[in-house]
Amino acid sequence: MAINLSKGQKVDLTKGNPGLSKIVVGLGWDVNIFDSGAAFDLDAAAFMVGGNGKCPTEKEFVFYGNLKHGSGAVEHMGDNLTGEGDGDDEQIVVDLSKVPANVERIAFTVTIYDAETRRQNFGQVSNAYIHIQDSTSGTDLIRYDLGEDFSIETAIVVGELYRHNGEWKFNAIGSGFQGGLAALCGHYGIDVA
Repeated sequence: MAINLSKGQKVDLTKGNPGLSKIVVGLGWDVNIFDSGAAFDLDAAAFMVGGNGKCPTEKEFVFYGNLKHGSGAVEHMGDNLTGEGDGDDEQIVVDLSKVPANVERIAFTVTIYDAETRRQNFGQVSNAYIHIQDSTSGTDLIRYDLGEDFSIETAIVVGELYRHNGEWKFNAIGSGFQGGLAALCGHYGIDVA
């Protein structure tokens, strides 16, 4: 049975699950019914950050344009352009045993592609969630439903995995940003050309 988290809640991931290393981070959402004249394309990404809160290089930014980290620790399973249908819209697979030592946290984010041009924001998105499952057993471990707290934001840090005393924990963050992917990249020290 998955643990349902609320915003700001932290929970042990590996401590109660000895031997857990491969997990699937699934993100999903629905678009409210209205016509903005353009389709919604939401994109999940992972930022692998060091102790300073920044990505060591742009290679630690895993997204639709860089699907797999060189270590094999984080792999994006591909861009879903519509978000239609039930279940996860995008998935990121993480092998905790392969995460490089200089990476202390892995932040999971969702952005709206081309949000400014399309005049879209997270106020028009509902039922957004993140869940983590054991990829070996398929067991759901954690679920965090974001709720409807966003109005003008175009990017959200949904949650993050982080190391603590040799174990991995998950923090349900749910904080919004304006400025889309570029704002998130700036926050995590990635230079966007």
